[in-house]
Amino acid sequence: MTFRLTALTDPAVGPYSHRLAWLAAAPDGTPLGSAFLRLFTSPGQSHLCELALDVHPAERRRGAGSALLAAATAAARADGRRSLLAQAVEGSAGDAFLSARGFERALVLDFARLDLGSGSGSKPAAAPPADGSTGSGNGLPPGYRLASWIGSCPEEWLSAFARARTAMDDMPMGETGFGTVAWDEERVLSAARAVADRGELLHTVAVVETAGGDLVGFSELVLPAGRTGDAQHYGTAVQPAHRRRGLARAMKAETIRWVRTEHPGITGLLTDTADHNTGMLAVNRALGYRRTHRSIAFRLPL
Repeated sequence: MTFRLTALTDPAVGPYSHRLAWLAAAPDGTPLGSAFLRLFTSPGQSHLCELALDVHPAERRRGAGSALLAAATAAARADGRRSLLAQAVEGSAGDAFLSARGFERALVLDFARLDLGSGSGSKPAAAPPADGSTGSGNGLPPGYRLASWIGSCPEEWLSAFARARTAMDDMPMGETGFGTVAWDEERVLSAARAVADRGELLHTVAVVETAGGDLVGFSELVLPAGRTGDAQHYGTAVQPAHRRRGLARAMKAETIRWVRTEHPGITGLLTDTADHNTGMLAVNRALGYRRTHRSIAFRLPL
């Protein structure tokens, strides 16, 4: 099949990455497929890039996908990248495409959904005080309390929240070679701004150790712009010294309670977890999340 590739200018330039883009089109201009290559610019990820490639089902097996992949890998190598990541649903056409082109299976992700419309999930806890913190009666062991906020992290928690995000440094990432993400106060605020700029709503629940007042864990949820349909869990993490005490479950349970109380238009909560992160998988199952599908994170050495 005859087609042409056109390099596009991508307006989505962020402070920690930028993207290259290509469009595959038929001679009459009909779009056949596209590829977006995200080049990470943080010091701990400067070796890495991430590919999102899609070809219309009716146009597959005619060479457009292979041409888009060739353009992306050439650009990645020219930029000095050593590793290319891509993701596809297990058993899908994308799974077969990447497997046939030298990509290695690096990580399996378990996707799950909590159906809020069916009455499943954690029983709501008592409503929190007006200052956004909660005390006993929320499933926490003695010595901890919950705090929560909407949008950007409040100034009083900003430094501690940036430190707490290092709890995700040991998150199971298989053989992806994902590197490290250095979180500071500006990056925390930048991430919240990006969510707000899309018209979405970021809700964060955190665990505070009462003795020292340190923030030792957090769980984030992003609600869609229309505040209807499914919301998406982002990061959930607990600092290593405070794990296996039910803190992650308590934070997620409070998130469920908050959504049901404040946003009844949200009908489900989505989450994804590495299939060997047995602790978080157990938390999700206990709260009523049910698997929807599995996805494979692939890696191509460059």
